Amino acid sequence: MPLIQTIAPEEATGEVAKLYKVIEAMGRTVGNNAQLLSISPELLRQQMDFIKFYMKHPTLSMPLLAAIRIMVSSGEECQFCIDYNTGMLINLAGWTFDQVAEMRKDPKSANLPQREIAMLLLAIKAVRIAHSVNPDDLDTLREMGWSDSDILDAVSHATRMLATDIIFNTFKIELA
Repeated sequence: MPLIQTIAPEEATGEVAKLYKVIEAMGRTVGNNAQLLSISPELLRQQMDFIKFYMKHPTLSMPLLAAIRIMVSSGEECQFCIDYNTGMLINLAGWTFDQVAEMRKDPKSANLPQREIAMLLLAIKAVRIAHSVNPDDLDTLREMGWSDSDILDAVSHATRMLATDIIFNTFKIELA
């Protein structure tokens, strides 16, 4: 049970009810993650817009984005996010549990193309030791065909995940 008051789907009215309907129309259930943000409808809307942007990202694949989220969440020990994104990789990308576990131990072993592994490693580095990112890191990604926009989007995704982990850990969000 979260430490903060949330709005259950059956109790939602007004803007929150509308946002929950959008979530359901996307074929998803209104999970504890959405319910946590329900007490601030604007934050919930912003989070939904953020998710929509990355769902349609032209170059950052769903497995890469889920891998970024798992690795960031592993550093923050956000079990909700680790479990949620592990489920995405297993159910939507065809990974095995062992492949996810191996990636968590050694991100270089991620079940991704080499150029996506390089992007994953930069995103992890940016979140864990941002001051150590250097021009060579970006040049390596550019040489692999990544644009500066791709790099910014991946790092932004990682940093947003860090913020989400902190919020979820603070208020003790759990998978339903």
